[in-house]
Amino acid sequence: MASTSRLAALRTQLDKHNLQAYIVDSSDAHSNEYNAPLDDRRAWLSAFTGSAGTAIVLLDQALLWTDGRYHQQAAQQLSPDWTLMKHGVPSVPSWTEWLTTPAHSSSALPRGARIGLDPALIAVADYTALAPALATAGVELVPVRNNLVDIVWDAEARDASAGEHGKPKRPKEDVFVLADEHAGEGARSKIERVRKELDKQDVFGGDAKAKSGDKRCWGLVVTQLDEIAWLLNLRGSDIPYNPVFFAYLVLPTATASRPTLFIDLDQVPQATYDYLTQLDVLIEPYDDFVAFLEGVSKVLSEQDLVVLPSRTNLASALALTLARCVTSTRGPISSLKAVKNPTEVQGFRDCHVRDGVALVRYFAWLENELARGAGELREYEAATKLEQFRSELPHFRGLSFSTISSTGANASVIHYSPPSDGRSAVIDPTKIYLCDSGAQFTDGTTDVTRTLHFGEPTAFEKRAYTRVLQGHIAIDAAVFPDTTTGYMLDPWARKALWQDGLDYRHGTGHGVGHFLNVHEGPMGIGTRVAYNDVKLEPHQILSNEPGYYHDGAFGIRIENLVCVVPAKTEHSFGGVKYLAMEHLTMCPIATNLVEPSLLEMRELEWLNSYNAEVLAKVGPLVRDAGDQLALEWLERQCKPVRAV
Repeated sequence: MASTSRLAALRTQLDKHNLQAYIVDSSDAHSNEYNAPLDDRRAWLSAFTGSAGTAIVLLDQALLWTDGRYHQQAAQQLSPDWTLMKHGVPSVPSWTEWLTTPAHSSSALPRGARIGLDPALIAVADYTALAPALATAGVELVPVRNNLVDIVWDAEARDASAGEHGKPKRPKEDVFVLADEHAGEGARSKIERVRKELDKQDVFGGDAKAKSGDKRCWGLVVTQLDEIAWLLNLRGSDIPYNPVFFAYLVLPTATASRPTLFIDLDQVPQATYDYLTQLDVLIEPYDDFVAFLEGVSKVLSEQDLVVLPSRTNLASALALTLARCVTSTRGPISSLKAVKNPTEVQGFRDCHVRDGVALVRYFAWLENELARGAGELREYEAATKLEQFRSELPHFRGLSFSTISSTGANASVIHYSPPSDGRSAVIDPTKIYLCDSGAQFTDGTTDVTRTLHFGEPTAFEKRAYTRVLQGHIAIDAAVFPDTTTGYMLDPWARKALWQDGLDYRHGTGHGVGHFLNVHEGPMGIGTRVAYNDVKLEPHQILSNEPGYYHDGAFGIRIENLVCVVPAKTEHSFGGVKYLAMEHLTMCPIATNLVEPSLLEMRELEWLNSYNAEVLAKVGPLVRDAGDQLALEWLERQCKPVRAV
């Protein structure tokens, strides 16, 4: 009912602005994966709460696109007012294809139609690709500065209660300095490295380089919150699970010109203010950012170009004028941040061993509770117990995402989140249990998935689990040339599943930030063509997480974080260097779900070696914690599997 009334109110706004459609994306002005509550516009409008999805609202229909991770969830949450477009299914066009292909959209969007959008919520690269294609189809893309969903949201809040003032406010949590002992490199050094990258001619990339002639790079606009946090060695807590803060940064290439940070002064404690002053960073109000860019545009010379990474929002580019912006590049920070320094890599190693203690204690506790029949243990309540164990660890800063604690059929929902209102399912010891969780620590970020069965699994469950395990081992044990991309590596994780006609609808691996976002680009392992543009490099951190999901029955995923490292090979054909993976996650991989007859001897040896390593590294800390139940569980789980 709420979705129906909200759609009606939004359509009234479309009429007022002479629009035939309006695009409502999942993101905010900083392209965050997770939003602060005030930016959950698509979720508020549609009731679909997944982290990825795009809605297009027309005068007589509403469509929502989301990927395979959320097909089941969206089908459950969307009302009949919506049409679910299952992105990734071969017969389903993407939302951009639907808009730009007359065969799909001509009946809904005739020539002359106007499609509205908030320029702060669309990436400039998406706009520059979409607008010309729509123009060819006779459709105009219209930036509307005042977000129409916000107008409807505010109006509903005012009608509901005189005491309400509309949408939630933007968070303004304190920003703190990440010490060099954890960051591994000072902010001055990072700024210097970024400026050197900007001085390189190839920063213009592609066509822009060919056209640049005597053009020069005036500077860089940074809107990605994790990039600002990394560059300045600052952290915050404005976004759930991501230790970042709302800000913008303008970095001129000239060393005589000072970087300018746009941030709400209320969230800058004196110690942080003093640090920024010593760093020679100017501080301006967050809301003055667009006006500042408009001022910059007036003083730029004919030769000056400003680098706006492709994910920068359109509003920033319009403030500078598109002609002065280089938007064909990811920008230098993304790649620099992805390659961890030795301090960061060691921090990842250390925090994963500690994290393993919490996981072992949790799974031992969970098995014991289920075995003794301790009432109805629900998914959400179990997840809170895991958070409790983690909160007792040194350097704990919070979760890195909402814990996926799922039993039986719920485990087949790839990004399932157990409801916190007492309605989550009771964990069934006769069914598969999948737990995907992670934490933020001052010295690193964790993300781990384990699939367990507390009873007797079926033959098919064991076969599927073993096929997933084989894919996991294939990535972990891979040795590959340093020209390899994650797109090229992805089939290794699926080969064993393909032998049985099985697969999964998500990537095999994503990058991970250091005490930053748990999902970090630009590299990854998966079927996205974009992953073929980025080579895997030493000291990048990625997840390794193949899976299989049987709708309405069970789900399986095995996930470790890995670090790309140089490989020691006997030869170096053609002078090519080779790379390998170092696993970081330290938590036993369940063996009662394994079908040993499917494993090759090298795979069996890998499994036994991995669990033995976990026992050696985590066992002493569990013993020090005085948790005898967990120690006994760990020792049982790490017993070698015998060959058949």
